[in-house]
Amino acid sequence: MSVVHVAVGVIVDSAHNVLITRRAQSAHQGGLWEFPGGKVEAGESLLAALTRELQEELGIVIGRTSALLEIHHDYGDKQVLLDVHVVWDYSGEARSLENQPMAWVSPQALTQYAFPAANAGIVIALENYFPV
Repeated sequence: MSVVHVAVGVIVDSAHNVLITRRAQSAHQGGLWEFPGGKVEAGESLLAALTRELQEELGIVIGRTSALLEIHHDYGDKQVLLDVHVVWDYSGEARSLENQPMAWVSPQALTQYAFPAANAGIVIALENYFPV
């Protein structure tokens, strides 16, 4: 089974809230909340994939980012490598271009949302990265 490499953006506003979106019901892990991003295509750099995915999904152009963590997870039917970066600044107004629900949430409130199992490490990292 091949590993799906995913570029994940933790988009942070000036109050350190993060943007989450809900996966389409028809998608793998459908109906759960996630941090925006998508597959890194063959021959594409991580930054290029993150830039492309956030432009396509949210209509934003990313500025400064920094690596947060990498997560390897096996769902049984799919293996993923989440390459997670904090997006500190961007241009444009984030909006749902794929008609998925979205919300700005404090890192401490993320535990109130249902995420795919692979995202659990991101939630914990953000709670520690942005303490109250």
